[in-house]
Amino acid sequence: MKVIANPEVVEFVRDRGGCLFVWTDRLASAQNVMYVEASTQSPGADHEFRRLAGGGFELLIDSGGADLPDELHLDVKGWPTKRIRAYWNGQHYLHDHPVPQD
Repeated sequence: MKVIANPEVVEFVRDRGGCLFVWTDRLASAQNVMYVEASTQSPGADHEFRRLAGGGFELLIDSGGADLPDELHLDVKGWPTKRIRAYWNGQHYLHDHPVPQD
């Protein structure tokens, strides 16, 4: 997995403790759609994170059962409150492909 983070992301994460959590959650209205979240604060004990190091900060990722992305793009967004946005292979949402039933 390749992590793509510009210097603003690295500085943002370092200024907030040097650790970034990235995870997926399912949309309540569409069980085959997951969205990607990111925060410098832990979302809680309901997640099983894999620890990855490198790139100037520690990355903890919970794929929610999905395959890890080939690329994880990180960016700082928002005004006036900034936050990290994560893009799983360039997407903010993941679509499961249900197994066809015979």
